[in-house]
Amino acid sequence: MIELLVQARCLRLWARWKEVAKIDILYLVDRLEELLNQGSHIPFSNKIVADGDMLLNIIDQMRVSIPEEIREAKRLLRDKEKQVSQAREEVARILSEAREDASRLTDEHEIRKAAEEQTDRMIEEARLGAREIILGADDYAAQVLRELAEYLDSMQNTVYNGLASLERRRSRGAVTGAEQGGQDVIEPSE
Repeated sequence: MIELLVQARCLRLWARWKEVAKIDILYLVDRLEELLNQGSHIPFSNKIVADGDMLLNIIDQMRVSIPEEIREAKRLLRDKEKQVSQAREEVARILSEAREDASRLTDEHEIRKAAEEQTDRMIEEARLGAREIILGADDYAAQVLRELAEYLDSMQNTVYNGLASLERRRSRGAVTGAEQGGQDVIEPSE
């Protein structure tokens, strides 16, 4: 029961975080691409005149957004550790109750024997239950972290590709000092 509640809560948090993170980064990447597409193409060249301030603003927003996603991932990991700790406390409580029950049942030999068998079963059930809870929490946390790692790798590749694209444009041409209305003009070197 505890495991289901924990998993349901984690799934809700993960889904909410995943949507927010995707929207933030992907939105910024889309804005960057849109800004480049809206730039004026210089005839007979592959140069684009784009608003340099807007480009830098979007890149700054991306720098802020990615660390926030990493903080959220760390928070999810702390939540997982807290859930495992709560499961262990629950196991300890169950074991304590089982031992207390066993000590009350030691009046006669047959009652004591039955109590020991029942205690052993309860302890084994508690251990199995605890193991399932811990394994379930670990599996879920591992799944969430793998998905997060894939997502962060994807976002990192997107950022690196964007930067590489900008660097290729810069390396193909020399930046002229000409600015028209706050826009940078990039000329390719031939």
